[in-house]
Amino acid sequence: MDEFFIFNDSCFKTGTSVIATDNRSFRYGDGVFETIKIIHGKIINKQFHFERFFHGLAALKFEIPKLFTASFIEKKILELIVKNDHGQCARVRLTAFRAAGSIFDVTDNTPNYIIESWKLAADSFNKNGLIVEVFPDAKKECTIFSNLKSNNYLLPVMAGLYAKESKLDECIILNTRGNVCESIIGNIFMVKENEIFTPPLADGCVAGVMRRWMLEKFSLKKYSVIEKSFMADDLLKADEIFLTNAIYYLRRIKTFRGKNYGNTTAKEIYEQIITTLLPL
Repeated sequence: MDEFFIFNDSCFKTGTSVIATDNRSFRYGDGVFETIKIIHGKIINKQFHFERFFHGLAALKFEIPKLFTASFIEKKILELIVKNDHGQCARVRLTAFRAAGSIFDVTDNTPNYIIESWKLAADSFNKNGLIVEVFPDAKKECTIFSNLKSNNYLLPVMAGLYAKESKLDECIILNTRGNVCESIIGNIFMVKENEIFTPPLADGCVAGVMRRWMLEKFSLKKYSVIEKSFMADDLLKADEIFLTNAIYYLRRIKTFRGKNYGNTTAKEIYEQIITTLLPL
């Protein structure tokens, strides 16, 4: 069965070339993207995704056409997953970018966009856990662009190559201050006794949708979630570590620097909170 993607309101068969060589996203990473989960034809955490998406466009000084709204984009996403028969469980990537021009010569500030979709299997708690290490080759800067889902994704790409070469499941990325920032796939949480810590946005981490969900919607009486800076060595004092993102919700870490971690809290959060408030 053929599958399709949407480029600027038109539908194309997957594999069709639509990007010119002078595309600013291709040349400079000029744009933003969202990775969105669809369950039973509905966008999970829809409000958070669209708020972050349009915040990113504003931060990158795009001129937004009046008709380019959250409702318009949602309609296009749902049209695509129906056409691709991905409505049961899918991952969608929404990418917006400036089309053409040099660094100093922007020919059009309105966003071009691409919507793609892929079928997903139902999620479950990763009881075996991930083996992780710190990515040693580069650190993330803390700027006004650090919290965006930017098309300029070089640091996580290189961390992913390092993880593959080192036979790791994931890498922890530090910021230029030496603090833990995030992982390749999402935000990081550290459990110590009855408290859960996650780096503040000021430490340069992506403003993750599931991170925001954990901070605003998360509710488990015996735990509190605290935004606090911490270093890699602090992770060795933790009881548990887990990662969050919009597609897999929560992934527990099993091993970091030779230390093995438990999964009591992570499993409880996943099974008693996430699975009751968010569809799998």
